[in-house]
Amino acid sequence: MDRLVLRQAWAFVFREWHLTRRYFSWVVVFMFYSLVSSATVALIGVAAQDFRLTLNLVLGVLLWSFLSCMFSDIANSISYERWEGTLEYTFMAPVSRLVHLFGISLYAIFYAAILGIVIVFGLTLFMPLSFAGANLPGLLLVLVVGSMAFAGLGLMAAILPVMSPEHGAQATNIFQGVLLLISGVYYPVKVLPHWLQPFSTFSPATYALSASRKLIGVDNPLSTPTKLVSSPIREAIPELLILMVMGLVLIPLGLWVFNQAETWAKRTGKLKRTG
Repeated sequence: MDRLVLRQAWAFVFREWHLTRRYFSWVVVFMFYSLVSSATVALIGVAAQDFRLTLNLVLGVLLWSFLSCMFSDIANSISYERWEGTLEYTFMAPVSRLVHLFGISLYAIFYAAILGIVIVFGLTLFMPLSFAGANLPGLLLVLVVGSMAFAGLGLMAAILPVMSPEHGAQATNIFQGVLLLISGVYYPVKVLPHWLQPFSTFSPATYALSASRKLIGVDNPLSTPTKLVSSPIREAIPELLILMVMGLVLIPLGLWVFNQAETWAKRTGKLKRTG
């Protein structure tokens, strides 16, 4: 990759880092809320005295915290630009939109990983956590592959603040809420209404969760609270292949949709609206 391209992408990563530092108090509040929300969900399993339910809920909150944080950071990047008053400058700068969005996505993944680590350590204050026997390298692979698909969705959702300065950011939350509902994060997809279940096949989180449950050993009858019996990575190959295909389709599609929205915004003068 050209050195200039790398420097440009790094510049967007660096800018996002400084935005995080500038609004650090917001970051602390958001992480605290994410931790408390995650603990509240996980403690349902503890109250039921069911380690499988607890493990399933913990897995759900960790995976969803990572993926949704990355998704929302990418999707709301345009809203952040509007708040800072830099949107027009960024869109008019002589920088490839691919490089721009790659830098934002790279930082979003880093930030989501930090949030996941905070939640893992925070949950240990509320309950004993043991991942002995879990296929952790396999889980890491699922996160990497799943991130590609969610990045593509985030790019498509990022056009909403471009198209509607007043309501676009709220619309991204609706998009995220629908993904949470249909993906079976905290429950099996089969408990959804029959008319809603087919929509779960379009969510990358559905396959990321399915693969992660295999690699953790949630449903393995031999798993115990002190020793999990996980499946080898080959058992999760079908889900990983679907996630890879989704990523290969959604990222170019997301870039194309974003470019179309950007062209429309420039033509109609939407960039000048602060919202």
